[in-house]
Amino acid sequence: MSETLEEKLTRVQTAIAAVESGAQSVSYEGRSVTKADLKTLYERETYLEKRIERASRGGIRIRGGVPL
Repeated sequence: MSETLEEKLTRVQTAIAAVESGAQSVSYEGRSVTKADLKTLYERETYLEKRIERASRGGIRIRGGVPL
């Protein structure tokens, strides 16, 4: 079962909160791991918010189109 857009948005927002609270990188026994790029997470959050808004409106609207 795939995640809904709302579930994906919640997951991204949780990741953003973790990064903002200082959990972006972790070092252990000389190894360092970076979890996520904050800029990428913000872009993904914006994308998902727009998709959710579009879905709640009923999809994409075309205005001023000329039928063939």
